[in-house]
Amino acid sequence: MKKVYKVLLGILAIVLIGVAFTGTYVKVFLPNINEPVEITIQQTPERIERGRYLAHNVAVCMDCHSSRDWTEFAGPLSGNLGGGGEKFGKDMGFPGTIHTPNITPYNLGNWTDGEIYRAITAGVDKDGKALFPVMPYHHYGQMDKEDVYSIIAYIRTLAPIRNNTAERELDFPLNFIVNTMPKEAQPQPKPNDNDRLAYGAYLVNAAGCVDCHSKTDKGSIIKGSEFGGGMEFQQLAGIVRSPNITPDKETGIGHWTKQAFVQRFKIYADSSYQSPKYTKGDLNSPMPWHMYSGMKEADLEAIYTYLQSLKPIENSVNRYEKKK
Repeated sequence: MKKVYKVLLGILAIVLIGVAFTGTYVKVFLPNINEPVEITIQQTPERIERGRYLAHNVAVCMDCHSSRDWTEFAGPLSGNLGGGGEKFGKDMGFPGTIHTPNITPYNLGNWTDGEIYRAITAGVDKDGKALFPVMPYHHYGQMDKEDVYSIIAYIRTLAPIRNNTAERELDFPLNFIVNTMPKEAQPQPKPNDNDRLAYGAYLVNAAGCVDCHSKTDKGSIIKGSEFGGGMEFQQLAGIVRSPNITPDKETGIGHWTKQAFVQRFKIYADSSYQSPKYTKGDLNSPMPWHMYSGMKEADLEAIYTYLQSLKPIENSVNRYEKKK
């Protein structure tokens, strides 16, 4: 019997050593991402304007890195442009607390263009720390390099905002697992605007539509649910679920015309639009409609073309569920 105990203790010791080694490797030696490239991005007017458009209306960087007014529908921007501090916490279903960083020159002034590019596209900051993927760097890493350069050129022009955001606090074991998430960028050339299907797919990737319009389990998209809606957004008043945007005619947008799709966005850019008021007791849309409403009509039409090409998913979504 003593021999059996010794064998079991030996096995347990080996397992514990293996776990300790794996934990140390993941925590200390990952993420294993290349050093930032040495680049100097020229801040041309064309790049700055393209970057402004992408950062505000397509990739919507300013959505998370600024303040939003949740007393109005869909929380339009309310200032602190690029200053960060938006909180993603356990009350919203996150495994810890994450504050978006300040991306104005106050915080990024001593970062090189290559370091910013690596953070945006591979998910690793100046100090080699893995970024939490609420920042959709996996999508940005597939964008055309020139488009990412344009975003960098634009955020370099932001007014410096003196705001030091809090360090994130992730629950175990995600505080280890997060180091396995970054991956090298795989930039793809921007398709010709005339190729509506390919360009629409490019814009949908840049906008990260699939991340919110799919079902998720512990932060990962459930395979087969892509674009079919159902992601849950926890709010004080209850739960908001994303709609099905596949071309299913009964539960998705299969019956929508291109004009109706574009107008659904453009209504918030109309000078006559008046936003309804909301309180903490109301369920509000997390979709940054006001930002996407600034997208070019041709780009919205390309997105529509791509979404209509998807496999229809029959999924009737209960959009709003208030707490009882």
